[in-house]
Amino acid sequence: MRLWHQELISHLPRMQLLGQHREIAALRGNGWGRRHATVDYVFRYSPYRLYRFHLLVMDDMRRRGFHPDDRWSDPLYRGRSCEPYEVLVPCTVPDPIYPEHDEAYLRECLENLKGKGIVLTVDGWRLAVGG
Repeated sequence: MRLWHQELISHLPRMQLLGQHREIAALRGNGWGRRHATVDYVFRYSPYRLYRFHLLVMDDMRRRGFHPDDRWSDPLYRGRSCEPYEVLVPCTVPDPIYPEHDEAYLRECLENLKGKGIVLTVDGWRLAVGG
């Protein structure tokens, strides 16, 4: 499980974008607070930040013609098998949403994608599909 670097969302191939949606949905639901080395940092912040990150992913999905369930656009929604939040106080969300999404994490994500045969060019970091 991984949250891709925020800058990569609009560049992710279809399968990785859809996988990101599923992983965020799991984290927003019963996965909230369940330790996982790659995403533990999200639990240091309000779940509102994860909601906002999810909005970025869903916006890109819609831009590409996908139709994520509109219920995920509700910050209180946590999936079919999880009770919704009664209250989720909006907070100021920086850009990037997670400070962990720094240059080193971008490189790590790009290398992870490269290991899957996916190479992208993002803000000067050259990685091309199939490379």
